[in-house]
This record gives sequence, structure tokens and C-alpha cells, in this order.
Amino acid sequence: MTSKKSDGTTVSAQDIEEARRGFMLVLAAPSGAGKGTIANKLLADDDKLALSVSATTRQRRAAEEHGVHYYFLETDEFERKIKANELLEWAKVHDNYYGTPREPVDASLNAGKDILFDIDIAGVRQLQEQAGEDVVAIFVLPPSIAEMHARLTGRGDDDDAAIKRRMKTAIDEVSGWQEFDYIIVNDDLDKAVATVQSIIASERLKRVRLPKLSGKMEGMIADLKSTIAE
Repeated sequence: MTSKKSDGTTVSAQDIEEARRGFMLVLAAPSGAGKGTIANKLLADDDKLALSVSATTRQRRAAEEHGVHYYFLETDEFERKIKANELLEWAKVHDNYYGTPREPVDASLNAGKDILFDIDIAGVRQLQEQAGEDVVAIFVLPPSIAEMHARLTGRGDDDDAAIKRRMKTAIDEVSGWQEFDYIIVNDDLDKAVATVQSIIASERLKRVRLPKLSGKMEGMIADLKSTIAE
């Protein structure tokens, strides 16, 4: 009695998901473009996407938890991490340091988890320099500068001087649009979120993010050769 011949190597969508390396999803935009709202919707709908946790030297507030809201570090420790290249990006704002520790991000990417970054364009540039193909950068535009100004005014959070500062900062932000992989316009929130979700789905299937799939592929090639030889 002969045994049934094996079907050989098989591959499934689950195999691809398990073989996948995560990536850093960067959302950047001028104030008033709706970046924060898009980010919140993405995080709520996708359990494979987590928000990056930054490190800071500022004092911890009562409701904040170390490792959840921020990694709270002493200035000496933060500066040591800068010198040791243990930060993917960093900046000093109002006498306090802020930055992204490399180790937890690398651990997440190696586990197939994608990390969402809500950072300014200077941080985007640092990430791209440090992480290369692991970075997927999306720039969110408002439909017009007039609409952006109307959104900032309508919030009621800032006075005229603060709004003017935000508009001035937007010059550098919008001028850097060519440094991004994707450009989307947030003129319809649901459509903008769906567009980013489609980008995420495509990026998760990129060959460069599937180094662990090589064994399966070699198996399928061997199966092809075996079938031809029969």
C-alpha cells in the first residue's frame, strides 16, 4: 500500500502575516489638517498598530505612567542615549528633551507590529535617516490654506498670535512635501482614513517586509523542481 503523496509546501495569508516585519507609519501635517483625528481613528480600528511612546526629561504629571504616556528620563540619561545613538529621533523643546527610544520600536517591528508616529517634519527627517525602508511617511494636507486657517480659528484654543505662529510653522512643513512617500488631502475625514488604511494594507505586503518568508518560498521552488522532474 502506497502512502498519499504530500502536497508539499503550502503558504497562506496567515503565513505572510506571521513572517512580516512591522514598519513605522509616520503622519505629519500642518496644524489644522486633521492629522490627530485620523491617527485616533486608525488606532481604534487596527489592533496591529500602536502609538509610539516617546521619552522625555520633563516632569511627570499626576495621571501619567512611565512607559505608557512617556518614558520619563533624567537629563543625563537622555543625553547618554543621544551619544550612544539609542534614539531614532530627538529634539529639545522649552528646555526639555523629547525623543523616540530605538529599542522598543525595534522589538515591535521584529514582532510584526506597526508603530504610528505623530511627529513634526524635523522628526520625520531624522527617522528617515535612521530607519530607511522601515519608515512609511504620509503627509496630510488640508484642502486649502483658507480652510486650514478656518479650522484653527474654529477650535477656539489659540489666540490670533498663536494661530499666526502655527501658520508660519506650516511654511516649512508644507515646503517639505516632497520628502514624503504619500500625500493625502483631508477634505473628507472618512475618505482620508480609508486612504491611509489602504496604504497600510499595501505596505504590509511589500516584499521588503517579508524576510521570514524566504523558507516558504524556497520550499515552493523545490516543489516546482520536483514536479517538473516527475
